[in-house]
Amino acid sequence: QITAELWSANLYLSMSWFMLREGYEGFANWMKEQAAEETRHANRIATYMAQRQAIPKLDKIDVVPQNWGNAREAFEDAYKHECHVSKLIDLVVKIAAEENDNATQDFLWGFVREQVEEEAQTLTIMEKLKRTGDAGLLYMNCQLGKRGKKKKKIGLCHFALTQPPC
Repeated sequence: QITAELWSANLYLSMSWFMLREGYEGFANWMKEQAAEETRHANRIATYMAQRQAIPKLDKIDVVPQNWGNAREAFEDAYKHECHVSKLIDLVVKIAAEENDNATQDFLWGFVREQVEEEAQTLTIMEKLKRTGDAGLLYMNCQLGKRGKKKKKIGLCHFALTQPPC
């Protein structure tokens, strides 16, 4: 699971860089924050394993996709990927249950709950991008650019002086 989380981090970094190339700094920021979150997941799992006297193993991380047709396609892939990660975590929970490892099951249930949120969040973004069309891309880009930033009053978005405040 550690390697899968780090592959996920690389996927989101690749998506972030794609968004930057396409001129969507807000989407890029959201993807970069997601990459950092996936890295934190890998570290949480490794720390838990070490606490349980297990040896965390880091395996080869395969190459991730580098390009998408557009921002919507990248978010569609992000949603599909989160669904895949949920299945991977479910499998690890099943193994822990078969081993009667209650502590690990308890630890993993936190990831199960988080995956429900991850799937819902990426699905919501994907659906909004589909419904809003091209005009809504700039608004969504601005909104998602706020992720991870300290809560403070943000003025006009930088992409156009005529854009209303985010």
